[in-house]
Amino acid sequence: MKNNSLTYELRAAIIEASKRLRIHDMYEARELVTAGGLASYGPNATELYRQAAGYVERIFKGAKPADLPVQQPTKLDLVLNVKTAKAIGLTIHQSLLRADEVIQ
Repeated sequence: MKNNSLTYELRAAIIEASKRLRIHDMYEARELVTAGGLASYGPNATELYRQAAGYVERIFKGAKPADLPVQQPTKLDLVLNVKTAKAIGLTIHQSLLRADEVIQ
């Protein structure tokens, strides 16, 4: 499920329904996992903001926006919520517990 404003606004209801129905939910943003979702795999928002700040700085120093290169995230973070996994009866394989972040 792509993280957007509606998903974020309704996150509590979506996450609760997923748990109740024992659905293995996965999101793009770690914030939905910290709110109780099962897993996320996506770009690190802090790093994206850092990249954006670099663009702003270059523009303030006189660079033309059209001349700046298009960039994409270079690292994706895997975040797992073990508590949610247990609540829906899912066993997470030991190898996945080396994720970028594991929420107990």
